[in-house]
Amino acid sequence: MRKIVTASALCLATGLLFAQKSKVKVPAVSAVETLKTQAIQDIQGGYDAYKNMALQIWNFAEVGYKEVKSSALHQQTLKDAGFDVQAGVAGIPTAFVATYGTGKPVIGILAEYDALPGLAQTASPEKNAIPGKDAGHGCGHHLFGTASVAAGIEIKRLIEAKKLSGTIKVFGCPAEEGGSGKVYMVREGLFNDVDVVVHWHPGNKNEITMTSALANTSAKFRFHGLSAHASASPERGRSALDAVEAMDNMANMMREHVPQETRIHYVITNGGKAPNVVPDYAEVFYYVRHPKREDVVSIFARLVNIAKGAALGTETTMDYEIIGGTHDLLINKTLGEAMQADLEKVGGVTYTAEEIAFGKKLQSSFTFKAPAIDQASKIEPFAKASDGSDGGKGSTDVGDVSYAVPTVGMLAATWIPGTPAHSWQAVACGGTEIGTKGMMVAAKTMSLMAIDLFTNPTLVQKAKDEFKIAKGDYQYKALLGDRKPALNYRD
Repeated sequence: MRKIVTASALCLATGLLFAQKSKVKVPAVSAVETLKTQAIQDIQGGYDAYKNMALQIWNFAEVGYKEVKSSALHQQTLKDAGFDVQAGVAGIPTAFVATYGTGKPVIGILAEYDALPGLAQTASPEKNAIPGKDAGHGCGHHLFGTASVAAGIEIKRLIEAKKLSGTIKVFGCPAEEGGSGKVYMVREGLFNDVDVVVHWHPGNKNEITMTSALANTSAKFRFHGLSAHASASPERGRSALDAVEAMDNMANMMREHVPQETRIHYVITNGGKAPNVVPDYAEVFYYVRHPKREDVVSIFARLVNIAKGAALGTETTMDYEIIGGTHDLLINKTLGEAMQADLEKVGGVTYTAEEIAFGKKLQSSFTFKAPAIDQASKIEPFAKASDGSDGGKGSTDVGDVSYAVPTVGMLAATWIPGTPAHSWQAVACGGTEIGTKGMMVAAKTMSLMAIDLFTNPTLVQKAKDEFKIAKGDYQYKALLGDRKPALNYRD
């Protein structure tokens, strides 16, 4: 009978051979599997504690750079577990780095915890805003941070028990939603000593991330005019709102003349206070996205020229502030294949009859045909790496991390299949055990991936080799320039 050797087995065998030659002590295959089984059991044993932690942060629902209570809860949990926590890193009060262990390898796990404005919602399958509350976790970052903390604590336990050797770091990353928190952390050099970074994101299915993100630059354009009585003496006024509307019109006409993968969005954040007063101040907030960072730079430069033209044509003045800027995401197939095996070992989400009823009720609110509920129990096949040129993905500051260190991520089904991100439906799922169950899939999978990285030096080296090829001779430069963190960008 022909013996079939899987890629993961071959990689592990190669790692064992490398370890023998380099005198690095690596557990045998059976020992690694024992560690993985223990990690799954340990994390499941903390189900109630991690559920309560995630629900506390779901209730806090703090927006970017304002996540004071959410960050403090993560930090205290890690301190209580024995981590050394450095708070307020990179000039950001709610950012932190929690470290345990010494020596190599150094494995990082990313944690996020910011909410989105305008999405306050109860844990109900029907749209039901919470009176007096604005923000909600429409991207599931309350689950994101908690799962990452859980995985970090489990790896700490194994290092403490001398079953693993090296250093684990949990990075507390604020303001992913438009604030580019990780960019400042990369710029500060906080990932310089890290060998591999592991992350995840809430979603509506279970899969390894093999599609790049869109590079992004965002800015607030501010116009200044002259106020006047809009009826008695309009000729004396110069409308800043006219300038914003002129800019928006020209930006919309530009859409015909940019690459089709481009995404441009805006909101008027200040358009004046009263109809009978010519507005002397107005502001519009723009995002420009494209799969290639160089195209984002050139398209944004055209947008700036549009703003200048709008000011000239309305006899106002203009200034702008870059708020955020993120790179595309470098995909690492070596790490993705290893994490796929771990995700398959963990498995998907199983719903109770009550959760299925909740899910079907929720799906009835969709404006499109929903996938089968049991998609959450399945693991998506490993996908071919994509540069994201279809324009179908969003942007993330994880992209900047991926230009600093080999990075791998996944999605877990924390929402009922078909649920869109940044929706009230996502907020609702995140406030129930539907979200918690998916969160635990992510926590377990990330811990298994970390075990692979701690026990297989060849896997780490292959990932680094692939990273160097993917990055090429590009010298990283933050797309937001040298500005300080935009701590009040949500104001």
